[in-house]
Amino acid sequence: MASNLRGKSSVLELVTWCLRGTPREKSGAIHWLREVDLDATVAGQAMAFRLNLESEEITSAIALSGPDQQTLETRRSPDPAQGVLPLFRAASSESYAQQVQALMMQWMDLHPLISAKEGTAAVTNGWPAYYGALYMPGARSPSLLGDVAMSGLPGRLLQVFLDLPAAGVLTKVKTQAALMSTARQRRQSAVKAAQAERSEQRRQTEDDLVAAQARLKHLTQGADNSDQESLADLAEATMQSATAVVNSQQAWDTLMLLHRQARAQRQRDEKLLNDVRESAIARRLFHGLDPTTCPRCDQSFAAERRRLELQEHSCAVCARPVQGDDEAPEDVLAEAEDRVRASSEAERLSKEALEQAEGELHQLSRDLRTAQDRLRRADAAARVPEYAQAREGVLRLEGALSVLPELPPSLDDPAEDLAIKVLRAAAKTLEDDHAKEADKLFADLNTEISALGRKFGFAGLESVKIDRAAHLRVTSDGGHERSFSDQVPGERLRLRIAVIVALLRVGAVHQISTHPGLLLIDSPKAEEIQDVDIHLLLEELNAVAEANQLQVLVTTADFDLAHDVLPSGSIIEAAEGKPLW
Repeated sequence: MASNLRGKSSVLELVTWCLRGTPREKSGAIHWLREVDLDATVAGQAMAFRLNLESEEITSAIALSGPDQQTLETRRSPDPAQGVLPLFRAASSESYAQQVQALMMQWMDLHPLISAKEGTAAVTNGWPAYYGALYMPGARSPSLLGDVAMSGLPGRLLQVFLDLPAAGVLTKVKTQAALMSTARQRRQSAVKAAQAERSEQRRQTEDDLVAAQARLKHLTQGADNSDQESLADLAEATMQSATAVVNSQQAWDTLMLLHRQARAQRQRDEKLLNDVRESAIARRLFHGLDPTTCPRCDQSFAAERRRLELQEHSCAVCARPVQGDDEAPEDVLAEAEDRVRASSEAERLSKEALEQAEGELHQLSRDLRTAQDRLRRADAAARVPEYAQAREGVLRLEGALSVLPELPPSLDDPAEDLAIKVLRAAAKTLEDDHAKEADKLFADLNTEISALGRKFGFAGLESVKIDRAAHLRVTSDGGHERSFSDQVPGERLRLRIAVIVALLRVGAVHQISTHPGLLLIDSPKAEEIQDVDIHLLLEELNAVAEANQLQVLVTTADFDLAHDVLPSGSIIEAAEGKPLW
């Protein structure tokens, strides 16, 4: 508790930084901080978070576990003799964020929240999404639960906190079914579009060929017999030369591809040789697999993982530290050098074959030009160029038609069809289980939210109805029904808090406990809540906190308010006008 602009919100952001891994927003008011210490009990385990900062960035951090909070209070480093052990260490803000999120998900037995993004990719949300349900967003936010309203996250949070059967499995199954179905539809649409385009290309080419053949036939009929035989021979020779050039060009293209592959392999082998010369870790990983894509999702590994493998000794596949002695560096170096020699020899041989094919292609091209010159110089005088042009046009169109075959129809993958059917059936079964389990839970939840909302000062509230997607319909003021987002800011805040407390109460009755039990509220009086209402709200929060194992951190600039409703042991305050810390 402190006056306005005296550090209240900054305290919540620092708590958030320690527990969430990243602050919701950084404030210039804390740029002078060098150390941040936070003690907390997570899933029954006493923990301490110790951050060292510079310019609002983490330079080093450690999370400790201990037998109790008293033992951890004065420690910023491990002390095995007192049972104070490190949970993780971090050397940057990014590393700290990743490790805090992994720690919280593990200790609170939470599972990633997965959803499909526009039907094309799976989006995974972790601890920050859960934390959004602990730190109340601004009253004008449209989200009832959490601070992100996209991708169905509020509903997924609600289902997890209510411990609905296989909530995580249902989400994964529905997401995978949607992704597979969308991928199949896109593939089928692409095949149909390609077939239509190819059919149009063939139709146009066939029409052009018919016209070209008719023109050639007319020219042939108009020439005398001697000229026809001479022109036919020359045209045949030219066609044979052209075919030989095409075949030679195809062979050259194939050899060029092989040469590029051999050169790329030699370059990779040379890079690997340099790596094993300079890095013991590279020598240790030398005989291991060297996948370029994830064996599960078939996506390429990021270049950052390859860099970390060499610089920070973490495996590019599993990201775990690579340790061990470099027992036979000479053998590894010798084998790497043998690979370079072998790939260099392969590159040399492919280059020689390419050069030979290139020479043959040049010779055949010269032969074709010679044949074409002879055809142009034929004695058929004025008709020869026109005939040659017509013949060349026919040959060109025939060749074009030969490389435009009709595309095969799109064939459904039986395994894919079966997988989609199985996933949809599984989703239907899980949905039915959800619906059966949810009926009683949601009825109790609606009753609790309504009662708490009225206690928190929402005088006109008559009833609420929440569904599994966390959509809340509010009936108030004589039967007027509106959505949560249509409420005024003060009513939204009351309803958000009522939902969290109701989750805890209903969970206690049904013997489920999945909400972390922490609630952060920044200056609730600023959200258009009258003095009498805020007194009621804080009194009820104090009562439900004691009854439901809920810890609530509330900031306020109203000194009288805090002392009116809270015991002195629950108040941290600064002198009026002075900073909180």
